[in-house]
Parts: sequence; structure tokens; C-alpha cells
Amino acid sequence: MRKEVFVAEQRVPEDLEYDEFDAGALHVLAVREDGVALGTGRLLYGEAAVGRTGGDPSVGSLGRLAVRKDARGLGVGVELVRGIEAAARGLGLAAVDLHAQTSASGFYERLGYAGYGDEFHEAGIAHRAMRRSL
Repeated sequence: MRKEVFVAEQRVPEDLEYDEFDAGALHVLAVREDGVALGTGRLLYGEAAVGRTGGDPSVGSLGRLAVRKDARGLGVGVELVRGIEAAARGLGLAAVDLHAQTSASGFYERLGYAGYGDEFHEAGIAHRAMRRSL
């Protein structure tokens, strides 16, 4: 899913898309009744998240949220975010941070995330840091 959305569609170099945090992350997957994958995302927590959350171990890092093009607008992304937030609550985290592509910041704002700091670039794409308390 990530290869389809980020590498092929958005042209993120594959060596940037997959990182050392994938193995220890909590991953979520949305699938149709027939087993076809619709979307995915991950949650970094503990030491893996500290570098992305300003050093606060009580904050998780939501990332790599990807929804297939033909599944966008169906609520899949919302369900993935809410599933990641539920997992974060289950781990005792107080908040979730993320680096939203600027073009997707409105999606996250509608889900209760607030932007902070200046816009920055990751993999050549404009991003904004955002956070939601749980």
C-alpha cells in the first residue's frame, strides 16, 4: 500500500519511505470484506517516537497513513486515524503527533489535530507538524 501511494503515486524515493522504525511500529491495515487492502498507517511510540515528538515519551507519532486512490473519500483514512489513536490510548499515551503533508492538513484538522511550528519539507513534500491530545 505504501509503495503504491508514496513511492509510485507521490514519487517518494523508496529508500526514504521504508525506515528502521517499521519493524517496531504498530501497524494498522484497513481491508474490504473480500480481503483487498484499502489503507494503512503506523504508530511509533516509546523511544522510536521521541525524535519526532519533541522528546516527549508520552506522545506517539502517527505516520505513513496511505489510502488507495479508489478508496479515498469513503472514510477509510478517518477509521485508520481513529484506530491508531485507540492503540495510542491503549499504550497509555497522552497525545499523538504527526507530520501532515500540507495538502492533507485540513483532513487532520477536521479530526481534532492542531498545527504548530513552521512548514518544512520531507522527501521534497511540504509538511506541517500537528498534534492531538487524547
